[in-house]
Amino acid sequence: MTLALTGMTAHANDGWPSKAIRIIVGYPAGSSPDVQARLVAEPLSRALGQSVVVENKPGASGNIGADAIAKAADGHTIGVIGNGPLTSSKFLYAKLPYDPSTDFAPIALIGTAPLVWVTAKPAAERTPAAFIGQLKVDGDKQAYGSVGPGSGGHLGMELLKQALDIGPIHVPFNGGPAILNAILGGQVQMTLLPASTVSPLVQSGKLEAVAVSSAKRTPLAPTLPSMEEIGAKGVNIEVWNAVMAPARMPAAHQARLSQELEKILSSREIRQKLFLQGWRVDDASAKGLAARIQQDTKTYQDIIVRNKIKID
Repeated sequence: MTLALTGMTAHANDGWPSKAIRIIVGYPAGSSPDVQARLVAEPLSRALGQSVVVENKPGASGNIGADAIAKAADGHTIGVIGNGPLTSSKFLYAKLPYDPSTDFAPIALIGTAPLVWVTAKPAAERTPAAFIGQLKVDGDKQAYGSVGPGSGGHLGMELLKQALDIGPIHVPFNGGPAILNAILGGQVQMTLLPASTVSPLVQSGKLEAVAVSSAKRTPLAPTLPSMEEIGAKGVNIEVWNAVMAPARMPAAHQARLSQELEKILSSREIRQKLFLQGWRVDDASAKGLAARIQQDTKTYQDIIVRNKIKID
């Protein structure tokens, strides 16, 4: 699926862009990277004075789209990529068709969001400390669901298990709704999922939210304690989407894109739209994005290697 937007104003530059900008999204239409790509496409089109086309290339957890971005050689192709292909995929897959560390140039970090640790609603009120204490007693008698090996929920729970010395076992599912149904049905007892996925069941009282997966509290769920508050030191797992360019794109053009997207992401209107979708704008700069990729790559590498997690 594609979306073309025509630039409304000309912009003095070195002649670039000389044709439409293509934004590749490695996920289906309606996914969060797709929605965010389309959100920035119109203002980016106006800023650059050229059409912007959003093109979906889903598959392999975003890796197909990432490969297409990495290999683009026309000087007018960028992409919106989730954190997985840029940080954890290189450790999960025996072979990738691209190298996350050398084939991309960071342009802008669009939105970040923590996951929410949710569990079945207890019969009586309890504190996070009481819940964690019971998990320590139960060992591997309880289970958690994730959307699959190597997903943010899987890696986050394994890091949480280590930090809290708890032992729930991993059960993969085909999507968040299936996990939530399994919790309600008693097949598994907990999960880490985005706030937008779990909020309806938490608000209706069917599930209990324990904490957010970030080190500090988030304005996206201000009443929930952070990982640090519940004693899970060093746990800071968030999902995010970023604009990346092929490393071969000229540095001046990368800088132009970064500058324009930083302006776009600093606008109150764009920030509010992202917030209502369950995302916040952190440090949108290329430098901030590069630091985030480096930090998260190290975190995920440690989790994956320690737990011998692999995807065939």
